[in-house]
Amino acid sequence: MENATAPSNTLELVFKEDTALTEMMRLRVSSLQRSGQKRQDGERLLLPHEAVYRLDFPTQELHFSRWYFSLSAHGRVTITGISQHWTPDLTHLMTRQLLEPIGTFWRNANDPEETPLKWLEADMQEFGERIAELAKVRKVMYFLFAFKDGAEAANLNCSVEFTPEE
Repeated sequence: MENATAPSNTLELVFKEDTALTEMMRLRVSSLQRSGQKRQDGERLLLPHEAVYRLDFPTQELHFSRWYFSLSAHGRVTITGISQHWTPDLTHLMTRQLLEPIGTFWRNANDPEETPLKWLEADMQEFGERIAELAKVRKVMYFLFAFKDGAEAANLNCSVEFTPEE
């Protein structure tokens, strides 16, 4: 979890915001609001405090190792994986395509900035293993990042480390 560099036999993948996809999903929300229409049954609309991020997998045979996460302020960040059945250029995001468990990292407002981040270790381990499993069948995976309680994207660094399968 701490901010360190990955050993040479590992692969550290950085979560990158997909600004075009985030904007496309925001346009969907504003289009529905302007026209007075309702979302499709089961559709998951992007909330104002959320953004779409992605991981690009250069190889598919990976084992999860660890998370690297830093938040230079207080707040809560949740990361929700999206299943491989979502093709953002063709279909709207549906709630059934959201994966569990979600990843959650936080630092309370009254905690000093040097206080280590808190997280649910078992959920984060399972989430990392699930990402490695899905990497076997895809080159890109999308995630919803939610920034709450004062957290901001500008204060966040997040990556995940894998070891290649032999």
